[in-house]
Amino acid sequence: MYNHAPKNYRCPFCEITHSVEKQDRFSVLSDIVYQDESVTALVASHQYPRNTPNTLVLPNEHYENIFELPPALGAEIQRVAQQVAFALKHEYNCDGISTRQHNEPAGSQDVWHYHLHVTPRFQDDWFYNHIYHKVKMPMAERAEHAARIKSYFMEK
Repeated sequence: MYNHAPKNYRCPFCEITHSVEKQDRFSVLSDIVYQDESVTALVASHQYPRNTPNTLVLPNEHYENIFELPPALGAEIQRVAQQVAFALKHEYNCDGISTRQHNEPAGSQDVWHYHLHVTPRFQDDWFYNHIYHKVKMPMAERAEHAARIKSYFMEK
């Protein structure tokens, strides 16, 4: 429908949701904090240093953007996003949560697979002043964050 992926695009989110680990990709299986038959949540490879751990919730099947996403699947993504938000509040004692989702190049989408950001927020964090200052978080550090968030899901 509204496809913007380049020719021969290898979707990194399809690879991670289908348990394919590639050494040249950003996300790895240890980043996953939750997965069921339709939705996966994972600690993002790139983080906002003042707002870690930015966590992504995405469908396991490939839908490029909101224009393709089936509404019932959107509801499942929102259900998991809410649980991730609870986990972030519990584990990081954050003051708030932001959810963001980008579509198409003009909407700042840069991975061509629908995904919803769930980001911890803190009083006076000036998040929107630093939104373009993402850095790649080392895999070991992401694994530590993933373990903390997973522990919340295991307690439920």
